[in-house]
Amino acid sequence: MKKTIFTLAITAFMAATMLTGCQSSVKKVENAQDKVQDAKDKVVKANQELDQAIKDSIQQFRKESEERINANEKSIAEFRAKIAKENKEVRASNEQKLAELEQQNRDMKTRLEEFREDSKDKWNDFRFKFKHDMDNLGQAFKAFVVKRK
Repeated sequence: MKKTIFTLAITAFMAATMLTGCQSSVKKVENAQDKVQDAKDKVVKANQELDQAIKDSIQQFRKESEERINANEKSIAEFRAKIAKENKEVRASNEQKLAELEQQNRDMKTRLEEFREDSKDKWNDFRFKFKHDMDNLGQAFKAFVVKRK
């Protein structure tokens, strides 16, 4: 009798374990699906935040670049006024150099206006090249001022 009860108890325990194990797999799959969905949602949110950060970066860069271009335009106007007082030979040379600087400044303004935010890679390339060219233009302005003196 003890053997029968013991055998019956073990059989019931094994059956319960099997049933619980089956439910557990279904729950595990559901939990895994929930985790995958949560991860996808986090990726989407992170991509949106990255896109917004890039847009903010572009807007900030545009603003700073426009300020530099406007400062260059003011410098050009000041140089033109000073050059007008110089003698004819020096004035012609300086006006030509100033016209070149003015054209470069306009080209930079056009490049900035025509740039479209396509991708992060294109943005990084554009920003690097544009910044380099703006720095070169700034150096050219400084060299012009030193040369004039």
